[in-house]
Formats: sequence, C-alpha cells, structure tokens
Amino acid sequence: MPALRLDDVSKVYRSGDEEIVAVDHATLTVGDDEMVALVGPSGSGKTTLISMAGGLLTPTSGRVVVGGRDITDHSAKELTRFRAEQVGFVFQTVNLVPFLTARENLLVVGELVAAGRGGKKDAGGRADRLLGELGLDHRARNLPAQLSGGERQRVAVGRALMNEPALVLFDEPTSALDSHLGEQVMELIRSEVKGRGTAAVIVTHDQRVPPYCDRVIAIADGRLAP
Repeated sequence: MPALRLDDVSKVYRSGDEEIVAVDHATLTVGDDEMVALVGPSGSGKTTLISMAGGLLTPTSGRVVVGGRDITDHSAKELTRFRAEQVGFVFQTVNLVPFLTARENLLVVGELVAAGRGGKKDAGGRADRLLGELGLDHRARNLPAQLSGGERQRVAVGRALMNEPALVLFDEPTSALDSHLGEQVMELIRSEVKGRGTAAVIVTHDQRVPPYCDRVIAIADGRLAP
C-alpha cells in the first residue's frame, strides 16, 4: 500500500476576481518506504503540495490518500487527529517550543498521540531512545537556545518521528545549515527513515539533498514534471 497518493489534486486561491493556481492537477504516488525529493523554484507550489499531503491544507479538487486513508473530506477535527497520529513534519524553521527542553519538545508530541489514540503510550522511553539514536542524549535537558543549528534540526527530526508516522514531510530541512551540517542531517534523515521503513517527501532547493533520495520530482508553476 502506498504511503501517499495524490490523485489529480489542485489548490486554487481567489484574490478578488482572480484565481491563483498554486497546485495544478498533481498526481503522485510515494511508496511505503520511499524517499522523494520535490524540487522547484520559489512559488512553484512545493510547500502547498506537501501541506495538502499532510492535512494542513484541503485541496480544491482531487483526492489525498495517506496510508490507505482518504483524508480529502475530513473535518478540521479529523485532520488534527490524523496529523497527530499519522504524519511527521519538519519545517524550514524548526519551530521548537523555546521554553521546553529537547526531551520535552519530543514528549509534547507523544502526549498528543496518546490522547488521540485514547490510551497511554511510553512516550518518555521513546523520546529517550530517539534522542540516543540522534546523538542528543547528552543534550536532552537543554533548551533550544542552548543547541546548535544542527542539533535543533536533529531534535525536529526526532519530534517528527515520535508518533511512528507512515509519512514524514520535510520543508527545506538543510537550508539554514552549512555544507558539513547539511550532509550530516541528510545522512541522519536517510538512516532514520530507511531504518523504520517510513516514507518521506523532502521539499528542497538544496542540490545536496537529491543524492540521498530514491527519486527526484520537479515542480514548476504548480505542475509536476511528467
């Protein structure tokens, strides 16, 4: 079963009498353990596309199916639960909670997942294991401001994996990192994603990213390259 399927998906915004087409009839299938790089210029529709894939935006037309679950007509409440349980996000700005430690930033996700699934989960143990895998066990009690850029990005990756998602969506994960750190983060992402049999879509301008992916897809003017 594919981790992600977009069937003829479009997103259209209205500005007065004008229609702005952000994504134009996109069809895409991502395998259940596949890493895909989505590349294109600014304004090409990359972030809009993965926002629909992750249930952050609703398509104007077409269908979005994640792990066999059609989320196209989900309510706002259903989408909130879906995001908490099924998808991991790593944004360009890592958006860590500044007054929580690295470990607590992971635990917030674990608590949301436990609440959504109506049961208790060993969030603490999972957070500790992830931080250890990410080489951050010695930084678990540090606040984001006390971490380097690469360490903050690794915490963001750990947070995205806390809910054991079928699909992880990355928006420019290396854009703020120098060459060495960017390569380190991509090696880490590939290792963690492949080690879990998880699928990933990585939006990027960075030419360091595609070599780590199984497939590269170009997008321009809201259209995926054939």
